[in-house]
Amino acid sequence: MSELKVRKRGYRQTLENLIDLKYNTPGAERRFVIVRSILISVLMGGVVLFVSSCATVPTGPLASGEMRLLSIEVAGGEGLMEGISYGVNVIFEAEDKPEVKRACFKWSGDGPYCYGVKDVNYGSPGYFTVWLRTINYPGSYTLECYAQYTRDGGTRLTNVVSTQVFVIRK
Repeated sequence: MSELKVRKRGYRQTLENLIDLKYNTPGAERRFVIVRSILISVLMGGVVLFVSSCATVPTGPLASGEMRLLSIEVAGGEGLMEGISYGVNVIFEAEDKPEVKRACFKWSGDGPYCYGVKDVNYGSPGYFTVWLRTINYPGSYTLECYAQYTRDGGTRLTNVVSTQVFVIRK
């Protein structure tokens, strides 16, 4: 019986020594702050992605000649190399066939950068392609897009859609 108590006591003592070693060594507080900062950053990134994925697109009926963007698809997926042009497909729905003039993009609020539209394909849903040059700074960005189109002889703006992109070094 006493041997069992000694083993338990020895185990507890070893565990206490490991805890003391972990938290009472030089730099332990700094490691804790770094790990906490990383954890908070990851959690905040998750919250931002969750909130942006829950954004709703208006679902009411479209007026004649009206256009509504639905989403953005960036060729290359998650790792876009800095300074390279990529094809971006912008998915939309439209009543009739409005003339799409150009698409404008913002990189986490920086912009807008507007480009001519290529290959407009009307359908249900339709899409158009824009060749977009990535920003020259690696990092994670919210890429927002809206389009300019002609309706009733005047230029109109669509709603804004967005997606998360990651720019990496060449």
